[in-house]
Amino acid sequence: MNDTIKDRLIIFDTTLRDGEQSPGAAMTKEEKIRIARQLERLGVDVIEAGFAAASPGDADAIKAIAQIVQNSTVCSLARANEKDVRAAGEAIRPAKSGRIHTFIATSPIHMEKKLRMQPDQVVEAAVKAVKMALEYTDNVEFSAEDAVRSEMDFLCRVFDAVIKAGAKTINVPDTVGYSIPGLWGERIRQLVERVPNSDKVIWSTHCHNDLGLAVANSLAAVMNGARQVECTINGLGERAGNASLEEVVMAVKTRRDVFTCDSRIDTTQIVPTSKLVSTITGYPVQPNKAIVGANAFAHESGIHPGWRAQASRDL
Repeated sequence: MNDTIKDRLIIFDTTLRDGEQSPGAAMTKEEKIRIARQLERLGVDVIEAGFAAASPGDADAIKAIAQIVQNSTVCSLARANEKDVRAAGEAIRPAKSGRIHTFIATSPIHMEKKLRMQPDQVVEAAVKAVKMALEYTDNVEFSAEDAVRSEMDFLCRVFDAVIKAGAKTINVPDTVGYSIPGLWGERIRQLVERVPNSDKVIWSTHCHNDLGLAVANSLAAVMNGARQVECTINGLGERAGNASLEEVVMAVKTRRDVFTCDSRIDTTQIVPTSKLVSTITGYPVQPNKAIVGANAFAHESGIHPGWRAQASRDL
């Protein structure tokens, strides 16, 4: 990994894909396009515009976004099978910069109960999916679903195989929101140290908020080598949500004494983006929500820390 990448935190926004999985948060194609335009204005590096194989409507929305967005990479999710990867490839084809994000489960319980596959079959499917995705774009991301409950030796084996196959980004997801920061940071550190050619890829993290730790886990990953965070506006997402983009970005920006990287997010666009997503999805932002809540910088009495004043100016 070169020094430029070490200093840069890539923001991968999945509001339009994972965020839409919030109950009742379905969006029309036109609404997705409005949000995608605003995410581009915000300075998001990667917009995960949907899951092309999920429906013709999803594929159509991804393609429309790919035709419009110029300054962000447009990405489609795909399971590690031919139908999904080819649907994703066709959907991102018009993009100036396109990515296919393919994944397969790697935890023992998921491999046995959900996939009904042996470990060797999972590795084979992962490699095949990455190679197929490379027919459409050289920007391929691989995720090990339920990495939090996967065996470390097997994770290393899968990641080694997909890096050799050509994956450029390796994502480590806490799919079930089960981890805690100390353990999650250590898992990322070990993977970076143990996986061959780990310095040739971008390490990423995708955390769910079931224990209220998605942002903390994401930041722990960054402190241990991750240089991409997958997140959503307002922390939108299935169940308890995803890591909140605005909280991750402002934590890294505010605590430059701790973090050695920064994002290219235009922080003046955070609040407008939050309001747009809230309006379109119908999910209100709680008044005391960090960074974007109506009361985030309000207080009645007590000490007013200086960093809040600085953050308020940034926004």
